[in-house]
Amino acid sequence: MNNKLAQLILTSSIMLTPYVSAVELYDDGTNNVTIGGFIDARVIHTQGQTEIVNGASRISFDFSRKLKNQWTALALLEWGVNPVGSSDILYNNRFESIQDEFLYNRLGYVGIAHEKYGQVTIGKQWGAWYDVVYSTNYSLVWDGNAAGVYTYNKDDGAINGTGRGDKLLQYRNSYGNFSFAAQVQFKNNDFYTCDIEAISESACQTLWENGSNIAQQVEFNSTYGAAVTYAVNDDLTLTAGFNRGELNVNYTSGRVQSVNDFIYGAGVTWGNFDSDGVYFAANINKNENHDTDNLGRLIKDAVGLESLLSYKFDNDIRTFIAYNVFDAGTDYVIQPNFNADPNDNFKRQFSVLGVHYLFDADTIVYIEARKDFSDFSSADKEQEYQMGLSEDDGIAIGFHYNL
Repeated sequence: MNNKLAQLILTSSIMLTPYVSAVELYDDGTNNVTIGGFIDARVIHTQGQTEIVNGASRISFDFSRKLKNQWTALALLEWGVNPVGSSDILYNNRFESIQDEFLYNRLGYVGIAHEKYGQVTIGKQWGAWYDVVYSTNYSLVWDGNAAGVYTYNKDDGAINGTGRGDKLLQYRNSYGNFSFAAQVQFKNNDFYTCDIEAISESACQTLWENGSNIAQQVEFNSTYGAAVTYAVNDDLTLTAGFNRGELNVNYTSGRVQSVNDFIYGAGVTWGNFDSDGVYFAANINKNENHDTDNLGRLIKDAVGLESLLSYKFDNDIRTFIAYNVFDAGTDYVIQPNFNADPNDNFKRQFSVLGVHYLFDADTIVYIEARKDFSDFSSADKEQEYQMGLSEDDGIAIGFHYNL
């Protein structure tokens, strides 16, 4: 397989995600199967508690088959696994999706690739937007949550296609130092929200069907997006892209409110995180109706910034510091029926300091600490307290084993 075609396939596979390796299981010259993934477990102290938790462990199978006329068929299946046992799940209603299965689908797609004509894949896969911002996502414990990837209260970005997007049709290709991705997400989602703190979606649906003015039906349909990457030289890389969808909010009065889910931005990367020496990455985005606050309320508009500076010594010690901010300001809740204080302020802001020791490239012991500077202020002190529950200082010690 030539270098360009191999690069295309790897770009859309698990290799785009930090700390994932792959081992060849089978190769007969035509068919190839590799297994990848990692096991990560850690002891974490945050929010006044100390616990052993899973670190997004996963296992994947990557398939490829050589076809005629230099075409290659490809497929990937990846599951998340929990090697440390059950964990508590925090569920918030309103504009939120939660993944709580013990074994669950992270990625799964099939496609075809060619050196000249590019690659087309269909299924659950990393969105084009992730190409823009992935280079700051190297903390093992604390994801940035400011780059617009893990939307809907820190879920996997499946709903709007910016993270591990559901039901994506995606095209990738490269020309010289430029590479690009374009996608469409074909899906239809209807769900219900109510201006009540604790209510199931089925109960909320019943209220909407009975004409209650505290209930709304939300339709979230197809999305589309694109990203471009320019490798200026071996060290410097520039990225830019966008993602767009539409929400229709249906009120029991018959009024329909349509809003755009839109994010756009750019990023810059210097160096290689796995190589000795300096590594730096940063990205910035502007987004509208794209994410939620910590109570599950849709954010009207916000600005996100992620940055990471790392240095890897020749003694196999790597240090890094990250700074992330997601600032929605005040008056950010789009729906007046949510009964929010007009002076509520939402500003997620924190830094992470980490030290990794690499026994080898696939075996890492680490310690990471988070310092929170967030501002979740509200005249409603109970609401202010609830907003800050999932944001706190913390420290974690863990072990990361690539398969």
